[in-house]
Amino acid sequence: MKGLVIKNTGSWYTVKTDDGRIIDSKIKGNFRLKGIRSTNPVAVGDRVEIITNQEGTAFISSIEERRNYIIRKSPNLSKQSHIIAANVDQAMLVVTVNHPQTSTTFIDRFLASAEAYGVPVVLVFNKNDILSDEDRHYQDMLITLYETIGYRCVAISAERNVGTDMLMPLLKGKTTVLSGNSGVGKSTLINRIIPEANLRTSEISDAHNTGMHTTTFSEMLPLSCGGYIIDTPGIKGFGTFDMEPEELTGYFKEIFHFSKDCRFNNCTHTHEPGCAVVEAVKEHYISESRYKSYLSMLNDKEEGKYREAF
Repeated sequence: MKGLVIKNTGSWYTVKTDDGRIIDSKIKGNFRLKGIRSTNPVAVGDRVEIITNQEGTAFISSIEERRNYIIRKSPNLSKQSHIIAANVDQAMLVVTVNHPQTSTTFIDRFLASAEAYGVPVVLVFNKNDILSDEDRHYQDMLITLYETIGYRCVAISAERNVGTDMLMPLLKGKTTVLSGNSGVGKSTLINRIIPEANLRTSEISDAHNTGMHTTTFSEMLPLSCGGYIIDTPGIKGFGTFDMEPEELTGYFKEIFHFSKDCRFNNCTHTHEPGCAVVEAVKEHYISESRYKSYLSMLNDKEEGKYREAF
């Protein structure tokens, strides 16, 4: 029997079968023996085969080949990966320039990882209603930066339900994974888009201006306009996974554009003479923040932070 994994609570997976049944399922032991070094060898969005039992539950016996997925380094187990979601049409990364601040390094790591696996990203700038003039100016700069690179950006206030209607045409008929740091307002946003979801929200920690986790597992939520939102737990960092340094240039659109004019084909864009990328940074054609993000990901490999995905 085949179905779609719509929820993952850690030990159990909820599968919606092709004939419309909802069945709680576990993984058969041989998944652990196949060398899939992931904290979750099965992810929300996976198409799977299940074998039901007399208790009304089932075992997941196989996974269909994934079209794509979003993956990051497991924060607790450095030799393992964590698959955030599989078989998605796009990702929406919810960011906030304050309350809490989403770093450009986090944004760029997410964007690069999505590029690596062929997942388009929309950047959703939330909490527009509580920005100071300085914050708003910074947000406008970021939006200009990422739109110039080629990413769709939308500024909203989920709390006041301002601008959320602009997201509906982008979500219609698509499977969208919603991600971002803890506290950026993902649950509030989902409650606006899908009121019946009635997700729990929490306050920001005043002491550190950081978010607190409210979503503890991943779940696919159906949209009335067709398609799904995949709600995911808030993440504090985004460790890159299974990337080679020579591939990294291709995951930064504007760096890839200028790299074609470098003197050496294997240029790392760090110290080589005739590097068009370094020159473009000096001339402000490539933003310093994006270049720093590229260097930080390059350093991941040198420090042995990258791991093989499987």
